[in-house]
Parts: sequence; structure tokens; C-alpha cells
Amino acid sequence: MPRITFVGAGSTVFTRHLIGDVLAQPELAGSTFALMDIDPARLETSRKAAEELIAAHRADAAVEATLDRREALAGADYVVTCFQVGGLESTLVDFEIPKRYGLRQTIGDTLGVGGISRALRTIPVLLDVCRDIEELCPDALLLQYVNPMAMLCWAVAERSPVRTVGLCHSVQHTTGELAADLGVPAEEIDAHVAGINHLAFFLRLERGGEDLYPALREVEPPAGNRVRYEVLRHFGAFVTESSEHFAEYVPWFIKAHRPELIDRFDIPLDEYVRRLREAQHAWDEPIEVGRSHEYGADIIRACETGEPFRFNGNVPNRGGLIQNLPESCCVEVPCIVDARGITPEPVGPLPTHLAGLMQTNVNVQALAVEAALTGSRDAAKRAAMLDPHTAAELPLDEIAALMDELIDCHDERHDLRPR
Repeated sequence: MPRITFVGAGSTVFTRHLIGDVLAQPELAGSTFALMDIDPARLETSRKAAEELIAAHRADAAVEATLDRREALAGADYVVTCFQVGGLESTLVDFEIPKRYGLRQTIGDTLGVGGISRALRTIPVLLDVCRDIEELCPDALLLQYVNPMAMLCWAVAERSPVRTVGLCHSVQHTTGELAADLGVPAEEIDAHVAGINHLAFFLRLERGGEDLYPALREVEPPAGNRVRYEVLRHFGAFVTESSEHFAEYVPWFIKAHRPELIDRFDIPLDEYVRRLREAQHAWDEPIEVGRSHEYGADIIRACETGEPFRFNGNVPNRGGLIQNLPESCCVEVPCIVDARGITPEPVGPLPTHLAGLMQTNVNVQALAVEAALTGSRDAAKRAAMLDPHTAAELPLDEIAALMDELIDCHDERHDLRPR
């Protein structure tokens, strides 16, 4: 039975979802869960939740909890990273400093100054984890759930031989939302999705061979999802990540001098701060026995049983999986996993306008990764200068000053030195 290590197990809601998913697989019911976090109270909450789930499933599983990362990683078969460096306190910094310059955000964990800042303080920690994996469990598969997904997976591919895949739930969640909007069962939708994390598109959307895009174009955009339907109207394809996320990846929706756009497209500013504060009170919610939409447990089962599982994963674009994006970047493409591991499927070239939109984000990712790996403050500033939303709002000197202030603030709290 596999040993599954959670680094950042204090992310209790996520941890218990994934443990529940594993225990729902009969082939994995005897797994050992090694939980690690730096917060003793949250670690204990997760340990208790895991014990309750094991009892509810009547499984012959075991739980270990430790503050020692190396102890948790020793002998692991699978490693799940689900930590957030700096937590709410650092996220508040990512929102409040830009706000003083007139730059507003919704989520701030994937792109923009918030995503860059999060990458600078998270990449060093993730690479430290990878060094431990290389030493203590070199054959383990790293299931990487931490944002900014594309930047972190890119950095790992540059600096570590660890086997890894970045996992997100945007594809499956969006499939469910589109099914609801169209009034069809989600399990009957046949979709082909590819791009980069949080900016992938449904290249095919069908049901029983019928193209669902004509019907989707007739849908009245639901409140809270107007941004994505506006993009569908102009770009001809539906994007995977939510409207509040997507609004800050592009220059068209969040503008200080056009506040009416915020109302028109129902964009919730400072949304991620609100969610984090809500999550502070979600640790002790009743345990529910059921499956989540995460891929992790199905990937582990496929590796253990050899029965293939198809999913969308974040992997290096080596060999040109997407031909009109750089080979160095991280792409989100269909993958097959079985006993041999994970095999990404080549997608070919994307429609030129979709690849061009993604490239605006890839530019930022490349410079943010360079900044994290080399310690170059100039690279971090240039990443922000090329960010579509930031560039649409601020002049170059203000972007540079903003980034200096952000980096200096986080440098006092975190070890930002290159690994």
C-alpha cells in the first residue's frame, strides 16, 4: 500500500478532500497518510479529520503527523504539495501594497503582481521540498497543487529531476458549470482542453458528437460569470478558469478609470482575501464522506493498479506538446497515467489568437521564474511590466516602485534567496 505524504497538510479542507478520495478507492484503502505542516494546531486538526475519515470508510489505513518535513517524506511513494507560504498575512501584503498604487486584484495567485510575489516566496520552498524528495524518496511522484501553478512547475522542471505533475480543478469544475448552463449531464460532455494553467480553452465541446458551442453562444451569461462569456463572444472559445481569475490575466476588465466595467462584468475585487478569511472558520466543519473533483486519488490508483486514467495535467512543453508556445514553458494538456507513469498527449498548434493570448501570460511567467531562480530584482520588475493588467493601469516607474516595495516587505518575512 502506498505512503502518501502531504506537505502543507494544515490546508485542512483540501487535505481531507484528497484523503477521502483515496479512501473511496478500495485498492488504496490501506494507504499510509503522512501529514506535515509547520502549524501544530492546524496539523492536529488535519490529523483528526484523517482519523475520522478512516473510521467512516472503515479502512485499514494509517495516519502519521509530524512537523518534520524530512520525516514525513522518508520512503514516500506520492508527495502532495498543498502549502501556502505566508498565508493570509502575506496575501494581504500582495493586495494592500498594489492598492496604494491604484492597482486592484481579485485573486492574485496566478499572474500579475500578486502571482509574481507569491512565486518569489514559494519557488524556493518548493525547490527545498524537491531536494528532500531527491534524497529521501527519489522514485516518488510529486502531485503539485500549489499556485502559481505554471510558474512553480516551470521552476521545478528547470532545477529538479523529480517526477511531477501540476494539478488543478479548473477543467472539471468548468465542465460542470457549462453542463449546468446548457442543461445537459456533465458526464455526457466530451471535451478537449489545452493551453496553460488557468488559461486553457475548450477546443472541442461536444455531446454525442454534437457541437455544443452554438447552444453555448445562446446562453444568457450567469451573474458571476460574465467575463468568460464575453471572452467567448470575442475569441470563440471558453476558458477554463473562473471569471474573477481571468479578469486579472488580461487588460480589458479591471480598470481604475472605468469603474463601470467592474459592475457590468460583476467582478469581485479582493475576492481571495475574503475567501482566505472565510477559510479560517472552515477547519472544523463536519466531515463529509464523498468524492471531490480533484484528480489526485485517481492518478495514484492508476499508478498502483495500471488501469489508465485520463486527465488534464500541467507539464513542461518539451517536444512541443503545444507547438506554438515555447518549449520551456509549462502547459496544461491531456495526459494518460498508468503503471508506467504520466504520458502527456501532443496537442499540436493552437488557434493563433488563443496562443497569442497565452503568450502574454507566458512572458510574465518566464521572467518571474528567472527572478526566483537567479535573485534578479530586475527580472521581477520586468515580469510585472509585461503583465497585461498591470501594464494597462500603471506607468513603468510606478510598477518598479511597487515591486521594490513588495519584494522588500516579503524579504523581511521569507527567505527569497535562489535555490
